[in-house]
Amino acid sequence: MNDPNQRPKAYADPEFINSPDARSIRILAEYLGPLRQFRREKIKDTIVFFGSARAVTRDQAESEYRELRQSLRAASRPGSSSAALDAARLKVQLAQYYEEAVELARLLTGWSLSLDERLARFVICSGGGPGIMEAANRGARLAGGKTIGLNISLPFEQRPNSFISEGLSFEFHYFFMRKYWFAYLAKALIVFPGGFGTMDELMEVLTLLQTRKINKEMVVLLYGSSFWKQVLNFKALVRWGAIEKNDLELFTVADSPGQAFQIVKQGLEKYYLDPQRPRGQAGEVRSLRSGG
Repeated sequence: MNDPNQRPKAYADPEFINSPDARSIRILAEYLGPLRQFRREKIKDTIVFFGSARAVTRDQAESEYRELRQSLRAASRPGSSSAALDAARLKVQLAQYYEEAVELARLLTGWSLSLDERLARFVICSGGGPGIMEAANRGARLAGGKTIGLNISLPFEQRPNSFISEGLSFEFHYFFMRKYWFAYLAKALIVFPGGFGTMDELMEVLTLLQTRKINKEMVVLLYGSSFWKQVLNFKALVRWGAIEKNDLELFTVADSPGQAFQIVKQGLEKYYLDPQRPRGQAGEVRSLRSGG
C-alpha cells in the first residue's frame, strides 16, 4: 500500500523537474529529445532558413495595403497617412521575400530528394514559427520533402506553422539549445531580411565560423542585397579594423531564388558530395550516430 506521505520518484515529480535544481536535467532533455527523433527520422544534415516572423504572403500584404489606402481616403486624411502607407508598402516588399523563400526552399528540397542517399540530406529547417520560417517549411512541403521546425517558447505565444513535418516540430525553452540544433546539423545557412532574432542568429554563426568553433564548411548566404546593404555595413567594420577583409568571404549575397539555389547547391556539392574529396577534408562534425 502506497504511503500518502511518500514523494514521487524525482523524474516523475513535476515540482522537482520544473525547479531551479533540475535545470541541468531540462537542458539535457533539450539535447537528447531532438537527438533521438533526428535518428529515428534518419536526418543527416540540414539547410537552415532564418528571417522575419512578420513577413506574410504577397496576397495578404497587398490586400492590407489596399484596405488601408481606401480607409484613409474615406476618412479624407491623405496628408497624415504617409507614414502608415509607407509602412504598408514595405510590408508588401517584405512579402516578396516570403514568396521567394518558398520558391528557394522548394528548389533546394527538390534537388536534395534527387540525391541517391540512404539518409535524409539537406533537410530544410526553420525556427518553426510564422513569416520566413513558415515560407521555408512551406516550400519544402510543396516539393514533397521532410522539413523541420525548431520553435521557442515566448511570453507572446509563437505557434508552430502548419507546414512542419509530423515528428519534426520541436519546442524549446532555452534559446542556446535551440541555437545548438540549428548549428549542429546545418551545412548551409540562408538568412532573409529580419529583425533582432535574425541578426542574433546570423552574427552568432558568423562568429563561430570566424573563430573556427564550427569545425566544418558551411555555406552562408544573405538573401536580399538591398536590405542587407541598408541595415548592415560590413565594409565599415573592415575600415575600422573590427574584422579582417577576408572575413567578408564567410558569406555570399543573392537576390533571386535561382541565383541563391545555384550558390547553395554548388557549395554543398563541393564540400559534401564531391566523390574525389577525401573523407573528412570538409571538416565535417561527427555524425549523430557516433554521438559526435
